[in-house]
Amino acid sequence: MRDPIYEPIRINRLELKNRICLPAMHLGMCEDFLVSDRLVAFYAERAKGGAGLIVVGNATVDERSGNSMYIGAHLDAHLPGLTRLAAAINGNGACSAVQLNHAGRYSHSLLMGGKSPVAPSAIASRMTGEEPEALTLKGIRGVVTSFADAAARVKQAGFNAVEILAGTGYLLSEFLSPLTNTRDDAYGGSLENRMRLGLEIVAAIRGRVGADFPVMVRLDNNDFMEGGTPREELETYAVRLVEAGADALCVKGGWHEARVPQLTPNVPRGMYGYLARNVKEKVRVPVIASHRINDPAVARELIDEGCCDMVAMGRSLIADPYLPEKARTGREQEILHCIACSQGCFDNLFKLKHVECLCNPRAGHEWETAPLKAATPRRVMVIGGGAAGMSAALAAHEKGHAVTLYEKSPRLGGQLHLAAAPPGRREFLSLATDLGNQLAATDIRLVLNTAVDETILAKENPDHVVLATGAEPLTPPIPGVGSPHVVQAWDVLAGTARTGKKVVIIGGGAVGVETALFLAEKGTLSAEAVKCLLVNGGESPETLRALASRGSKEVVLIEMGDRVGRDIGKSTRWGMLQEMGRSRVTVRTGARALAITDEGVRVQCGEEIKILVADTVVLASGAVPVNPFAGVLEAKGIACSVVGDARGIALAFDAVHQGFAAGRAVD
Repeated sequence: MRDPIYEPIRINRLELKNRICLPAMHLGMCEDFLVSDRLVAFYAERAKGGAGLIVVGNATVDERSGNSMYIGAHLDAHLPGLTRLAAAINGNGACSAVQLNHAGRYSHSLLMGGKSPVAPSAIASRMTGEEPEALTLKGIRGVVTSFADAAARVKQAGFNAVEILAGTGYLLSEFLSPLTNTRDDAYGGSLENRMRLGLEIVAAIRGRVGADFPVMVRLDNNDFMEGGTPREELETYAVRLVEAGADALCVKGGWHEARVPQLTPNVPRGMYGYLARNVKEKVRVPVIASHRINDPAVARELIDEGCCDMVAMGRSLIADPYLPEKARTGREQEILHCIACSQGCFDNLFKLKHVECLCNPRAGHEWETAPLKAATPRRVMVIGGGAAGMSAALAAHEKGHAVTLYEKSPRLGGQLHLAAAPPGRREFLSLATDLGNQLAATDIRLVLNTAVDETILAKENPDHVVLATGAEPLTPPIPGVGSPHVVQAWDVLAGTARTGKKVVIIGGGAVGVETALFLAEKGTLSAEAVKCLLVNGGESPETLRALASRGSKEVVLIEMGDRVGRDIGKSTRWGMLQEMGRSRVTVRTGARALAITDEGVRVQCGEEIKILVADTVVLASGAVPVNPFAGVLEAKGIACSVVGDARGIALAFDAVHQGFAAGRAVD
């Protein structure tokens, strides 16, 4: 049967071997705008993995278009690095492109040596709070020339195509949007004027690179900004960009500051394919769909159903560079899917660190983690089948060791199953499944339903043990904590504890927030029910919105500190807090639980003491490591590594990375 993903396609005169595009993503891997060994190794690995087109970026066009961790394309001094990067991609089987961008008001003066950001108008963004300088007409002409000059460098460096970023809230979309463009000259006011900069840049680039060099544009079909650019104008813009010289359009949605989630795990896979379809129906060049396409089956459906001609798989190929080749060769069960957690990608960028990945501990470290083989194979025993244990077992096996993994429960995955329980977090379950599938594809011996004791240790006689025994929930020393209406959050998420109508959750960390969302979802309409009522006119959209977000329980979350969700990454925290507000979860910060009574929880908020009435009290007060074997192993003289929560309570990211490092370190 034909596979639409692997049918060749042409952009201008460039023929791509398949329809998978790795879109441009800021990776934070450059130093002073210069291409680094880390960046070259990252993209070389994705080229080896089988992507048809790899777009790197975004790349700067002048000194105010981005900071020094971006790929530089605004000076001839950047050419050697660009040339090396193009060769690494092309030489490993993929076609290459560079995305050029000007960040506009999203730039930070702090990261540009004190230079002020520029924009169409002096209107600050919610992201930076910094008022930009309004570009003069001379400045606008300079931006157009800078884009064309940078495109010429891209071609000179050996890349196969160039792309312009005209969406996401950056400079070109700032000129297009009436929210950010209040000019009264030839670049403001009417749609024709607001489109002018983007169209001039495409035409200028076309003039510099020639008729046969592919020019692509990445743009929005919905900016998800209240009062933003109407869809009709965005679609007109798409048509005009093609008329100006664009050979392909990569369609996405949303500005960075939009309050509609675009890349978080609660966004269904492939949901935004409709945005690409809206554009594809109006242009005659290849259209690429974007956002949350992390599985070949989703990609096939989008192409087969005519939503797009190609798919952009960004974080999907961070998580598994070899996804395209695995799909092509019938090994889709071995794919490691992106779970949209953002813990290693976007959250790292907010910390000014380079991109990594929760699922793939090699991402961003390709040049320093090439596969190794041990001089002497060892007998390695891994105790615990959660994320840390599975990661350790796979890394030790790859090094050539004989690995046995013990798990006391009947399934692998550990706390990933709890993480997957709240609404919109089911992708975490796919990580447990994927790691299990990768184990199954090896000769690692799995022993489930077996708690390890000294007899088993003696029988296995391992050379090295990796302890990944996890943690258990903490029971805080609160009077009344042993009452029958008190349960642990872990048991609630696991579905083994029932809760009443009025619930008070003690603890506002990640587990507390996730449990609040899990309980607030109870009694809401399902997606299927909402669709049925909507298409049949059974209820108004306003009523359906309320029924889909307001459940049957009254949930109160209390936290001693001044804010909740401190241990949740910045990329996802805002969405979870927004969802709690929409679900009417009551949040009380600065609240200390004094005692649990038959009536509820007695709390102190400042000088005030009150009773929060509760049918059920849920404890989400943290966890403590479980590590019963360290002393035993030391006494027996067996080498040991401790990873994951058994080593110290941390994130799933830390568990996977610690497990990988421990397995790789066994000699």
